Amino acid sequence: MHLGKAGWLSSLLEESVAAHGRAPGLLVPLELPESLSGRARARAYLRRMLRASGLLYGTPADGVGGLPAEGAPEELLFRAVVRTLARMALDIASLAGTPAGPRREQLLLLFAILTGQLDEAQALEEKLRQGHEVPRRLWSRVEDALERRALSLSGDPAYGLVLHNGALYADAHMFGRQALDYFARQGLNREMARRRIDFAARQKALLVEVLTGLACVDRPPTYSARRAILRQVEDLGLPHALEGELRAAVRESFERRHPLKTAVKDVRSVDLRRFILEQTLLASLVDGRRSRGERAFIERLALALRVPESTVHQLELEVAEFYAKNRSVVDVFTVSSAADVMGEDLVSSMQDTMERNFHRLMQEVRETGELYHLLTKAARRQPLTAEERQRMRAQLIDVAKAIPALAIFAAPGGLLLLVALAKVLPFNLLPSAFQDEPAPASPEEDGSEGGDEPPVREVG
Repeated sequence: MHLGKAGWLSSLLEESVAAHGRAPGLLVPLELPESLSGRARARAYLRRMLRASGLLYGTPADGVGGLPAEGAPEELLFRAVVRTLARMALDIASLAGTPAGPRREQLLLLFAILTGQLDEAQALEEKLRQGHEVPRRLWSRVEDALERRALSLSGDPAYGLVLHNGALYADAHMFGRQALDYFARQGLNREMARRRIDFAARQKALLVEVLTGLACVDRPPTYSARRAILRQVEDLGLPHALEGELRAAVRESFERRHPLKTAVKDVRSVDLRRFILEQTLLASLVDGRRSRGERAFIERLALALRVPESTVHQLELEVAEFYAKNRSVVDVFTVSSAADVMGEDLVSSMQDTMERNFHRLMQEVRETGELYHLLTKAARRQPLTAEERQRMRAQLIDVAKAIPALAIFAAPGGLLLLVALAKVLPFNLLPSAFQDEPAPASPEEDGSEGGDEPPVREVG
């Protein structure tokens, strides 16, 4: 069941339906009166599920343990996302009291909507109404569309924004609302589906604007960072007009600071305010610390969103609580904490060297060919062949000739410094999906990413 292999989605959904049949209980228990309607219970479940499952934090808890161990971390994470979304939809169908039906094909329809394939979703609807078998070509189209989204759903580039969590949450929220409407209505309303897709796109665009402002608060982004951010905008798959507007706004933000009140002036929903603030809190903490400029930015953002300081601290604590309870799950997609044993003095001195020589170092790495690729692969705990390790050692020595203080990288075990430095430097060497969560600290220093579901303003 690997991405790129025909039939992987069919197998995954079939397995999800079978697992739900064996354990039909809700993934997230509800303590609500039975007198509530099925739709009301399903809506309450969706709100709790997005948080408790880990979708809110970009790392789904359910579905990870049952996944096969082989595969790159990005693929493991993406399959866990698909599996968790499927489980959420099946639970919603049960709560809504939807009669038994071809659940695998119904899930396929929902994933078609998730990828914006409304024509394919409508064709699936017709096949299901007529009781006909879904043709292979429709399965292939949805599979291909999901594979194209795999990278954007599975992690962030080394120099870009921390978008994975927010983009995934926007998609998961839209998917859950669509599942609720589809199963309660027992049919597809194409216009309502389009409105949900558009709302999720606007959520992502707003998040990009705010996070770009955060990325520019301490120093102008480098050329590599600018290019990575613009590539992320492209990978989001936004509607053409919205993407053009967003790219223009992002380019302008690279050159001058925009008032936060302007960016969030149209945000009226309490839940959407909370969502934006939580994602910004997370983005400010992925490198293990929050700078003075980032703190000031968050204070201005909270003020612009009319979120009180007490709520900001509450949101910070909520993310810490999630990671404390789900560390074994989070560790599946993070770097090993083995670097913790390294001396703080050594890390501190290496940090100073890296900060002074960062641009020079990256130039040397680029000129040394495949070194950056090999270092990233090693830091992600992907296996290297003996030949790759030998080439990497030789190239690290070449880099150390340019910056002698970095010669320790070429020593046995020196690669662990990549992990350690990723925690303390004010820039990201690794995608956020592979970074260790922040160490526990006081409420003022501890950060949290989370978010109450930003509703689609009760669409449907």
